[in-house]
Amino acid sequence: MQSRDKKSNEIQVPVRELKRGMYVSRLDRDWLDTPFMMQGFLLKTQEDVDIVASLCEFVFVDPDRKAKLSAQESYVGGSATQAFLASQAYEQDFETECELVKPAFERARSHVKDIFRGLRLSQEINVEQTQATVDHCVDSILKNPDALMWLSRIRAENEYTAEHSLNVCILAVAFGRHLGMSKTELKDLGVSALLHDVGKMRVPEEVLNKPAALTDREMSLMRSHTVHGRNLLMSTPRLYQGAIDVAYSHHERLDGKGYPRKIGADKINRFTRIVSIVDAFDAMTADRCYSKALSSTEALRIIYNLRGTQFDEDLVVSFIESVGLYPPGTIVELHNGLIGIVLRTHPEKRHLPDIRLLLDMNHDPLEVEDTLELSAMDAGELGKQYFVKTVHPSGAFGIDPRHINPLY
Repeated sequence: MQSRDKKSNEIQVPVRELKRGMYVSRLDRDWLDTPFMMQGFLLKTQEDVDIVASLCEFVFVDPDRKAKLSAQESYVGGSATQAFLASQAYEQDFETECELVKPAFERARSHVKDIFRGLRLSQEINVEQTQATVDHCVDSILKNPDALMWLSRIRAENEYTAEHSLNVCILAVAFGRHLGMSKTELKDLGVSALLHDVGKMRVPEEVLNKPAALTDREMSLMRSHTVHGRNLLMSTPRLYQGAIDVAYSHHERLDGKGYPRKIGADKINRFTRIVSIVDAFDAMTADRCYSKALSSTEALRIIYNLRGTQFDEDLVVSFIESVGLYPPGTIVELHNGLIGIVLRTHPEKRHLPDIRLLLDMNHDPLEVEDTLELSAMDAGELGKQYFVKTVHPSGAFGIDPRHINPLY
């Protein structure tokens, strides 16, 4: 039975009454608890209807909403964003790109660690090697971003700042690809992201790695990394100059409450806005000396709630579409109780990733690990049991991506 919301034109509709062509404006639950990229979507196919019906009891339909959606709106099975991604179909399959890029990734990881160790010893940044590292990342992400996204989840202990900087570079370039940036822009963004935290090498290690709350003085020292980063990069010849402002301003906020200058939105450029979002996401989804990792879903929820105040609203929406709710390396629990790790996603069906099943419903190791390709299953086979129920933080159930071979 349908009922109209008196405060709007929305009609509450039981899922059994849903039909193709309806515009779903709200769900009966948080959209981040579902596979939908963004709340507000058109039911274009019967599969869309079946997916909504398997997860919800009722939804709100807007009868006045035109069927034509803008490029900013997403819906399962045919959004403008998905069409854009499909038009940029991956040039390389996941397995091949993983094998090809792994040596370059290990060299990149080693180089970034060398940069940060060298800065502790007052050495200069090797600009040519930095650019070569970013170039390799850009080339791989243009072919298939899932390979480097997977590798970026394999974190080493006691190397947080270097690992974080490389991961922010990878995430930022993948985000830029999603936004349709040119190869030159991706390289400039990658350099900016890779070097955004170099100023932390001028912060005392006992402050940087303190496993407890910082004092006011220690917080001031920590925040000074933005000024140190600007100064270090200003004294580095032949470097892309835009990286200086990103290092200086990536903790500024649109509402003027950031640091170090408390500048407003009109003085925060696009690269800085992008790196700010990516920086926060990677930091929240990593184990830190003073906090445990959040799940990717919870991190996205926090970023989404801070849109328009701390982060650029349009870029937040695009970032969520870019990484998807289940990025490669994410530990997920299905409705049937099975536990697995996301290997790869598909541009046209980001809500249906390929999952390596690892644990049974009692959380015991499966005798034979199997890869579940959700995108290859039809709606009838999927049912509710094969949808993701919960996203868990990195390291949950003792699962370590370093011990998982994604190539079989």
